[in-house]
Amino acid sequence: MRISVIIPAFNEEKLIGACLQSVRAAFAGPGEAADYEIVVCDNASTDRTAAIAGAAAARVVFEPLRQIAAARNTGAAAATGDWFLFIDSDSVLSAGTLSAARALMLAGKTAGGGAVVRFAPAPPWWGLVSVAAWNAISRLFSVAAGSFIFCRADAFRSVGGFSRLLYAGEELALSRDIKRWGRARGLGFSIITSSAHVSSSRKFGLYGFWRLAGFGVKLLLSPWKSVKDPDRLPIFYNSGR
Repeated sequence: MRISVIIPAFNEEKLIGACLQSVRAAFAGPGEAADYEIVVCDNASTDRTAAIAGAAAARVVFEPLRQIAAARNTGAAAATGDWFLFIDSDSVLSAGTLSAARALMLAGKTAGGGAVVRFAPAPPWWGLVSVAAWNAISRLFSVAAGSFIFCRADAFRSVGGFSRLLYAGEELALSRDIKRWGRARGLGFSIITSSAHVSSSRKFGLYGFWRLAGFGVKLLLSPWKSVKDPDRLPIFYNSGR
């Protein structure tokens, strides 16, 4: 079984190195020796993201359209694994989370899944509440966070990958599509709760409570229009991911 770790990245020269190091360390952990590759999709960065990824022996591909879904799809198109694991470039893969995902892959009873998440350093209290709420939704409805989502490569290709119509929420649509694909074949969709996937909490500090709350209100009032318009999504497209 070969696993392709696919990482979309836009102007992440400060964090991409730690992300790649964590992936290699996770696969080097006890009992985690596996056939894997790392594919970084440089999403039109203007900094040293691609150079740093290349120096770390990752395979680097380029996607000119500034869209997270497009970057993930381009990375997947270059991947050769039996399973795809998508993580964000500002996140850190732990051996525990990888081990749980690999166990699900090897068991042959799931088409894909995700993991609960946490942020480091710890966000303010209101950030902790929002993360707890998301993790509850993730477990209850079996939907994966974009920072950590895995699936069979054949399932991904069969459903057409991430929707190119969406500039946000593409992981929710993919979760739905992979679940449907899996159900037709007697396969489940699993959310890992034993080990959380860790992402950077920088945006809690960068935007603050009121700006994030305002963004949330706008998204709730006009969700379909918002997720199709990058100009309405500054949290995702103005400062990288």
